[in-house]
Amino acid sequence: MQCKDQLHTVFEFLQTPKRIVSLVPSQTELLIDLGLKKQVVGITKFCTHPTSLKDEKTIVGGTKTIHLDKIRALQPDIIICNKEENTKEIVALCATIAPVWVSDIYTLKDALEMISLLGTLFEKEEKAFDIITNIRNQYTLFTKFIAQKNTKKVAYLIWQKPFMVAGVNTFINNLLSINKFENIVKTPASRYPELDIEDLKQADLILLSSEPFPFSKTHLKALEKATQKQVLLVDGAYFSWYGSRLQNAFRYFKTLH
Repeated sequence: MQCKDQLHTVFEFLQTPKRIVSLVPSQTELLIDLGLKKQVVGITKFCTHPTSLKDEKTIVGGTKTIHLDKIRALQPDIIICNKEENTKEIVALCATIAPVWVSDIYTLKDALEMISLLGTLFEKEEKAFDIITNIRNQYTLFTKFIAQKNTKKVAYLIWQKPFMVAGVNTFINNLLSINKFENIVKTPASRYPELDIEDLKQADLILLSSEPFPFSKTHLKALEKATQKQVLLVDGAYFSWYGSRLQNAFRYFKTLH
């Protein structure tokens, strides 16, 4: 069988890959929801959904650092990566062990393509179709809901000390725009630029993501005091996980409005 990833790399497999190592948390969750739990043999320490997975599978490192010996010992047929979450070095090292399938996602459209491609690769087309259809239906309902809402200027914080925000050339930014949240960052010079308090004051609303930095109510209150702006804690997985979690994202987004 022949397939391709989102970097347009073409792969040839004599049979459907049976042993999978996934180095991307959101795509690990997708693989499980596609019905591939038995086939997934290695995951990262950040692959927290479903919650029982870390007790059942071999942890091969994180998304930026890996234990190559552990991956090699698992004898995978394929390794699943992402262009942003995993480094070029990791992809190159993994390629010495098995074919490396890489996603490249900036928009909801890209995410749906990724789901479809993995469904085809692992012969789970029907399940992938069901997930994609559910996401599209929820998106359609949400666009009707959001149509009459006013646009708000927002800063989406992912880190503090220094404050770092999601820039325009990110998947997060695409979901912000779907929510009629206008990113105060305008230039694509950096995907996750650093801002200071004065920069944050440009926003009508400041969103504090739950990941990668675990913002809390203490941070919320401090920022409200420093900026005199509305600040919300948000579930970062719904803004940055581009797999099957998107099925519930749009219902969650309604709660923010």
